[in-house]
Amino acid sequence: MSTVLYDVHDRVATLTLNRPERLNAINAQLPRDLRHAVERADADPDVHVIVLRGAGKGFCGGYDLVEYAETPGEMHGNQEMPWDPTVDYAMMSRNTEDFMALWRATKPTIAQVHGAAAAGGSDIALCCDMVVMAEDARIGYPPARVWGIPTPMMWVYRLGIENAKRMLFTGDLVTGQEAQAMGLIQKAVPADELEAAVAALCDRIKGVPKNQLMMSKIVVNQAYEAMGLANTQRFANFFDGIARHSPEGLWFRERAETVGFRQAVAERDSGAPIAPGVSKNLGPVLPPGDETQ
Repeated sequence: MSTVLYDVHDRVATLTLNRPERLNAINAQLPRDLRHAVERADADPDVHVIVLRGAGKGFCGGYDLVEYAETPGEMHGNQEMPWDPTVDYAMMSRNTEDFMALWRATKPTIAQVHGAAAAGGSDIALCCDMVVMAEDARIGYPPARVWGIPTPMMWVYRLGIENAKRMLFTGDLVTGQEAQAMGLIQKAVPADELEAAVAALCDRIKGVPKNQLMMSKIVVNQAYEAMGLANTQRFANFFDGIARHSPEGLWFRERAETVGFRQAVAERDSGAPIAPGVSKNLGPVLPPGDETQ
């Protein structure tokens, strides 16, 4: 079954991440399904705008780290040592290319974010041309504290140097209101107005001819590509693999296997040093049901 639902109505293609039982967490299939859905919408002559949203309680909680981090032994995303970085780089580059289908599409793409767009979920949202969030929704890349680097690396292009560093140095999750104030997203609205706000934006865009939209998007995108976007992503994809196989990254994986993902995250975020061999409880567990990374 596809992890992304597809619907078209009145010149708007709506793509819905569809793993609500896991907060739409990213597994091996979801990036491929997302790319296929975006390319299908981009090829549809009846579509002028593409909206991406999440089913259930949130947009996307990131990679399925309960699956990836808690499972013992070698698996998709983690190798037994010695580590072959070329294998890791090929895997993450493919995922980044799939997410960037939202950037490459010739039609405008809008992320409609409620709940959380955390870690890999923020990667997906920020590959869209515009992001509209609920005011109480959250976005950020917590694995920047240990075990991850955002591979599309859209933070620097959306925020500039200082705020991009703040988000990556802290791994903070910020609300929709904070994200709007930082200039990260198009706008934040009350949660009960989110769907209507996105619909209003689509109504304004979908009356523009597809060729005009295509030219506008290409000319803006090329400016960022000329700044070195592809090379930035090349470094980010390589460093993401290093982060998961560094001494601290291996510690985090070992803790997730031993005590569970939520407890490992609580220890990671406790403020105590992150170091190999640490096995004691360094902080409180996450609140029940909070599986954002």
